[in-house]
Amino acid sequence: MRKLLKEALIKNGTPGSWEHITDQIGMFSFTGLTPDQSTAMVEKHSIYMTANGRISVCGLTEKNVEYVADSIKECVEKY
Repeated sequence: MRKLLKEALIKNGTPGSWEHITDQIGMFSFTGLTPDQSTAMVEKHSIYMTANGRISVCGLTEKNVEYVADSIKECVEKY
């Protein structure tokens, strides 16, 4: 799922480098989002993560990974 998320972020043109998504291991991943961006993810997109941008990789599926990537793009660009 990490690979799919990184690919979706690159495909949709989300600003930034996303190598850290696939460089990490385990059930959680630091997205690199700021506290304001993380709050927007929760409040505007119902994607739950900690304020420091840590997200559960187990919550990603083939069905929702593009929605998550598009939501990350919007929050990175707006906040």
